[in-house]
Amino acid sequence: QVQLVESGGGLVQAGGSLRLPCTTSGSTFGIDVMGWYRHAPGNQRAVVATISTSGRRNYADSVKGRFTISRGDAGNMVYLQMNSLKPEDTAVYYCNAVQYGHVFWGQGSQVTVSS
Repeated sequence: QVQLVESGGGLVQAGGSLRLPCTTSGSTFGIDVMGWYRHAPGNQRAVVATISTSGRRNYADSVKGRFTISRGDAGNMVYLQMNSLKPEDTAVYYCNAVQYGHVFWGQGSQVTVSS
C-alpha cells in the first residue's frame, strides 16, 4: 500500500503562486506515473498534470504555461508549482500514484484563489 499526503494549499490572490508537495510512504517501490488532479464544486475530478518515471509530462490545456509538475530525486515525491493563479483554479487538489496498475490517492489539499 502507498500512502500519499498533500500539503501547501491555502488562500492566495489571483496572479499569485503556490507550491503543492505530495509525500509518499509505505511500500513505494515500483511507483510509475504520478499526477495531480483537482475537484472544483459542481465539476468532476479532472487531471491537472502527470509525470512518468522517465520525466514525461502532460498538462491539462487550462494550466499549460502556468503550472509545472516535477518529481523528487528518489522519484517518490511529486510537486506542483502553480503560478499566475486564477479564481477558476480554486479546487481541492489531489495527488495520485500508479503502482503495478493500482491507483492510490491522497486526501486532498484545498486551494482557493480570490479575485
